[in-house]
Amino acid sequence: MVGEPAHRPDDAAAYLEHERGAEARHERWEGSAYAMVGASWAHNVITANLTAILHRLGRANGCTTVSQDMKVHVPARDGFVYPDIVMVCDPPRFLDDARDVLLNPTLVVEVLSDSTERFDRGEKANGYRALPSVRALLLVSQHRARIECQGREPDGSWRLREYEGDAEAVVPGLAGVVALAEVFAGAWA
Repeated sequence: MVGEPAHRPDDAAAYLEHERGAEARHERWEGSAYAMVGASWAHNVITANLTAILHRLGRANGCTTVSQDMKVHVPARDGFVYPDIVMVCDPPRFLDDARDVLLNPTLVVEVLSDSTERFDRGEKANGYRALPSVRALLLVSQHRARIECQGREPDGSWRLREYEGDAEAVVPGLAGVVALAEVFAGAWA
């Protein structure tokens, strides 16, 4: 994670109790909670565009897409994180009755920020790939038209596909493509 922990709750239950009453969002990783910072114009536009695209594709494939405020539990790293976009293609499973911590995401998207890119590409991506339900992870640049798509192969290995410029990205498990021109439209206006 980036920076010093905002607080170190004793356990996951203490983190969730604090987070559910907090005005600002915090991600928990390896026992520490870190404050989330605001995002740039480009980050927000890309996230909104991609949410709309994935919502259409998801519905056509029987999936549900949500963005930004849904926590995902990463048990391998004692983590509770807020991906930019999450899609679930099976009936959603939640940690508890609050229904604010998803246990079975199918697709996870991170729009890379300068301050968190190293963590998002490294430990956080490893944590997502450790979740048995995750079939695809998209890492999206906010500085140029580029999407890295990591997809789980039938044998459990992961395959990286990179898309740039005006390409159309193929997302594993979804019928249809993601046009990069549509994803990045208006991001650098």
